[in-house]
Amino acid sequence: MNGFGRLLAGHRVAAGLTQEELAAAAGVSLRALGDMERGRTRGPQRRTVRALAEALGLDDAQARALDGAAQSGRPRGARQALAPAASAAVSAAASPARSRRSVPRAADAPTAADTPSAADVPPVASAEAGQSALALPRDIADFTAREDALALLARLAEDERPAHPRVVLVSGQPGLGKTSFALHAAHALAPRFPDGQLSLDLGGMSPQPLSARDALGQVLRALGVADAAVPAGTEERAGLYRALVRERRLVLVLDNAADEGQVRPLLPGAGPAVTIVTSRNVLPGLESVHRLNLDVLSPAEAAGLLAGIAGRERIEAAPDATAELARLCGYLPLALRIAGQRLVARPQQPVAHLVRQLAAEENRLDLLETGDLAVRPAFELSYRRLPEESQLVLRRCALTAGQDFTAEIAAAYAGRSAARTELVLEQLVDAGLMQAATPDRYRLHDLVRLYAGERLAADETPQELAEARTRAGRWILGRAADYGLRFDPDHATAGTDTDGPAPAYLTEAAAWLEYEHPEWLAALHQAQRAGRYREVVDTAEAMHWFSDRLLSWGIWAEVFQLSADAARAIGDRRVEAVHVNYLAWTHVTCLHRYQRGIELAAEGLELARAVGDREQEGWALTYLASGLRYLQRHREATDAFHRAADAFAEMPSRSAMIGRLVTLRGAANCLRESGRAEEAVESRRRALAGALELVERWSSPLIHLLAAMTAHELGLDRAALKRWPAAEKAYRQALLHFEAVGRPDSMTKTLTELGTALIEQGRAEEARELLTEALTDLSAEGPRSAGARH
Repeated sequence: MNGFGRLLAGHRVAAGLTQEELAAAAGVSLRALGDMERGRTRGPQRRTVRALAEALGLDDAQARALDGAAQSGRPRGARQALAPAASAAVSAAASPARSRRSVPRAADAPTAADTPSAADVPPVASAEAGQSALALPRDIADFTAREDALALLARLAEDERPAHPRVVLVSGQPGLGKTSFALHAAHALAPRFPDGQLSLDLGGMSPQPLSARDALGQVLRALGVADAAVPAGTEERAGLYRALVRERRLVLVLDNAADEGQVRPLLPGAGPAVTIVTSRNVLPGLESVHRLNLDVLSPAEAAGLLAGIAGRERIEAAPDATAELARLCGYLPLALRIAGQRLVARPQQPVAHLVRQLAAEENRLDLLETGDLAVRPAFELSYRRLPEESQLVLRRCALTAGQDFTAEIAAAYAGRSAARTELVLEQLVDAGLMQAATPDRYRLHDLVRLYAGERLAADETPQELAEARTRAGRWILGRAADYGLRFDPDHATAGTDTDGPAPAYLTEAAAWLEYEHPEWLAALHQAQRAGRYREVVDTAEAMHWFSDRLLSWGIWAEVFQLSADAARAIGDRRVEAVHVNYLAWTHVTCLHRYQRGIELAAEGLELARAVGDREQEGWALTYLASGLRYLQRHREATDAFHRAADAFAEMPSRSAMIGRLVTLRGAANCLRESGRAEEAVESRRRALAGALELVERWSSPLIHLLAAMTAHELGLDRAALKRWPAAEKAYRQALLHFEAVGRPDSMTKTLTELGTALIEQGRAEEARELLTEALTDLSAEGPRSAGARH
């Protein structure tokens, strides 16, 4: 510390001011004040000293002493006339290729509207010396991927005289490597921009981000403007900056921006400069910028980054472990770099060892830290800047079970309205802590979810969490039950008759139940653990007809095991019989575990008989017969089907009528599979007539599905007899009913069999066109419901 610095610091301490307070009062940057007190600035200009003296409240003698100490450190020539040098100061900084000793012509100087008046601008410092303060940090040798984004920047840089200033905003969640990308791009562009490449950290995540005024001051000094020539006001500094870069081929990286107001004054008004802004926020209010929203790396790119850090030979020797390591890191560049550095520090450790350590979710964020690199603090910085309500919504999103979720689901956990929650979720997207999976669904990155879960445990009480889970669980299960009942023939909605595609109310219900199944299944488990057994039973009961549409789902065994256990806990044997029967159906039809299905059906039959429930006896016998049929025990199966039909005949419900048709179909299947196809055709025709009668009475998708499956099986019966035209007719009839259901996946079986029937009739080209078009349509329509229940 020199004499001036010691004297200045002493006056500041005596006045009871912090450096920040004095800098603000005097209109100087915090960095400049710090440099003065540390002796790095040997002789500040007289105007600066006067401003400091006034801010400190010094008397005349103290002010003269302070100026004298400053004057002793000033180099010779510092008192040269200001006005003649003003134009030279601006022009020299704006045109580095021009000799610093020459005074430009008046025509080369910026206009008065863009710059401070000449009388206010002291001489320019060396631009080369100034740029060193904001010189680009070194590039990363193992930088990986981002080829498309780099190519976009390269294309933008090609135009030497662009019509508009080129500004690129690089945004995305913490840990994506935005800074590394921006610096790598700036290094790559350097040969095209000989007038300089600068990088300035705007401190967007710090408690006090760099103000636009101070940022402009640093940039102006880096461009060669002397301290005393830097205007006091933000607008004046911005005007001078725009004038300096108007003809300058410069790359400026503005890293870690906080908001639009911080960035706008730093953007050129015209000229060939390229400005690259990075921010965790999307800065939606920033106009006329090229936006690059970085995403996580692909699995191949992640493996490439790990290879670049830890060594290609080591990584390529363990492809499976590397793939799992990348997945556990969420393909996040920061996490991958930390993992790679851990491998470098432990050359004898197999990749699989680190994978095993990271597999434990409770330790993952602790392990993703090495040296001064860490994932958790990166998230912490963004989280602490959120409003309290946004923090709560982010935490509660960690309670969701699916990979993505709607605002309605998040609202159920957050205890807010769906509209309010959606607004907060959009704010979290803007802040880089939430991802928009689709226009109406949101997603947390895996590591952000872990962090949000940590904050959940730290910031909320167990009682608050229990209440949130219970409230959300009840809402989710209530919605699931309401939608499930839309498929129940005994809860048919009035006015739902249809001869075309499935009505919208069923399409809506099916879509919600399919997309939200992780949520309602998790809520079902939570209700079971909490002893809310009636909710479990009621939800499963409402869901059982919907289960017909998705036979391929492995979750039905889970659902109906929970409901059977809940019924047993309630102590209601009739309800237990119902849900044991559902479980038997699951094992026979969905899991193809026929022997276990037979055992469960026998258990359900015994329970039904004990309580005198003939309809449940019928269903138990139906599932028993189905299991026996698949085991090729056709005689026993046929007998069981007939006994089931007798039981259903005694009951007037729609469910029992459907059950009777199911038994007729099952008995006909036994006939065909035992070589009695002719008898099967006659039995099946009766079953189809019954199904079509129900279609006339209750034209619901469920009844159309039953008719479709019956017609399909009639086609199989006729195909077994080589009656191809008759088989074709039955398959086409099945397709009409499948269309009314909404084109479920099981429709592909009928299309395949129809193609075979056409080929057998010598119509191979027609078959090819039919199958190609049908499979294309089904693939384009996405995942579908499959199969029929019985």
